[in-house]
Amino acid sequence: MSDRRATVREIAAEVGVSIATVSRVLNGQDNVAAATRARVEQALAARGETGPAPRPRPGGRGGPVLVRCPYVLSDYFGLVVSSVAETLELHGRTVVLDAGEAAQARDVLTALPTRPVAGAVLVLPPEPGDRLADLSRRGFPFVVVDPRTAPPRDIASVAAANVAGARAATAHLLELGHRRIGLIGGPQEWLAGKDRFTGHATAMVDVGALPSPELTRFVHPTTDDGWRAAGELLDAPDRPTALVCFNDKIAVGALHAAAERGLRVPDDLSITGFDDSDISLATQPQLTTVRQPLEEMGRMAVGLLIRLMDRHKVEALHVELATELVVRGSTAPAPAVR
Repeated sequence: MSDRRATVREIAAEVGVSIATVSRVLNGQDNVAAATRARVEQALAARGETGPAPRPRPGGRGGPVLVRCPYVLSDYFGLVVSSVAETLELHGRTVVLDAGEAAQARDVLTALPTRPVAGAVLVLPPEPGDRLADLSRRGFPFVVVDPRTAPPRDIASVAAANVAGARAATAHLLELGHRRIGLIGGPQEWLAGKDRFTGHATAMVDVGALPSPELTRFVHPTTDDGWRAAGELLDAPDRPTALVCFNDKIAVGALHAAAERGLRVPDDLSITGFDDSDISLATQPQLTTVRQPLEEMGRMAVGLLIRLMDRHKVEALHVELATELVVRGSTAPAPAVR
């Protein structure tokens, strides 16, 4: 054909399918219904097209994509990985999944450029930035989702606006009259942990206050660690009237600690989470939390990766997606101002 791109568009219009579907048939990909494939191939034959092109070799630009998430695929990570996998499927890409905490012990980055994969999506990679920079210099296309540390300037990454989200949660409590606010933050070696602390501190400074070291704890983002940290803060002689938690799991632990001490939420104590995971709706009361666009983060990562694999210029390398404060029943005016 003299104008392959025009013909693909014409075939799509004639058969009543998308251009992407025609392209998948031309590339010999499997993810097209048999009846649809037959109609497209018949239309192609009528125009003198010879049929599907040979499949690209596994390690080529049309090969599978590695999705690495070296953690348990819980509600947070599961949503991100599922979104990545579903979006890759829409692009006709197969997925090689490397997940679970055991994956942290594997040296995946060194071998990636020689593996039969076309690119990779790395979710919260534990490797330091210089390892990622080395992989980028070797020309291997990849995108980082929720980077653990600040990514080098030339590495594509997608994250939520953690500073803004944390600032909104603390500002909400301040507007309710809370001033003695406890913070149960996440790991300080994580970029998200640092950013959410910054957001909290910024909101406090906005009203002329500073975060109190005696009301601050940094823990691993689990329910048990949240329960222990909240217990320490609530057992203080001058306990906080509100707790800002790094994520919803920590907030659930804080709810348990409050209940054990006979504290009513939100009458005696307000609690906020972060993520807006399913458990935020399963608590009593339901959690006020910060919604992260987890599925959109996965879709955005795939979009960037496809462009990188196709050797297109990508200018917006570090993408931050907006968060949203979701106010529910776990926050109320501070007891002293009721």
